[in-house]
Amino acid sequence: MSLISDELYESMKRSCGGNYIIVDPLNTQCLELIKDYDKCVSGIYENLILAPKCDLTSPDCHRNILTRLLWQSYRSMLSEYWANNESGTTGKWERCKWSLQSNKDIKSSIPYHKKNSIEGYRSLIFSGDHDMLTPYIGTQDWIRSLNYSIIDKWRPWMILDQVAGYTTTYANKMTFATVKRGGHTLDYKPKENSILFQRWISGQPL
Repeated sequence: MSLISDELYESMKRSCGGNYIIVDPLNTQCLELIKDYDKCVSGIYENLILAPKCDLTSPDCHRNILTRLLWQSYRSMLSEYWANNESGTTGKWERCKWSLQSNKDIKSSIPYHKKNSIEGYRSLIFSGDHDMLTPYIGTQDWIRSLNYSIIDKWRPWMILDQVAGYTTTYANKMTFATVKRGGHTLDYKPKENSILFQRWISGQPL
């Protein structure tokens, strides 16, 4: 998305060896490059890079943050209402139950995807193409690590003759799709995401 220069990208790849989060403190060259990277993206709202990242001292910013928080709370309430429908839930479902104790850390979901696809389950994996928290290229990487053959080549998927994103289909009933101008969650492009899901769940081509 032209957020950093090609030169910085290549230098970081070369110096950091793909590790940009927990960097060896002795790798001073990588640390300096990460500082340059941070300068380039510090003003970007990571969930949706098209949205402004506001100044916390501004009253308008406070209103924007409050609106986002209220919307997130409303979505959480709706998801709990839906998930606890008495026709399909065993026990009470709670979103982000922080008090839940766990003694197992799932380091990778890839084995679970493999198991589900081997058992014949269809899967739809999608990414907003303007999400910096989970960029679509990272999603593509782990899908490719499954080594499934491509059934349907990379192509645009359309809504009313407009490109809504891009998609490809792999063996084992796995579909990957991007949502154009989409962010980290469905609500940034609700219409497009709804149509995407409706087509997929009904078995139509995207």
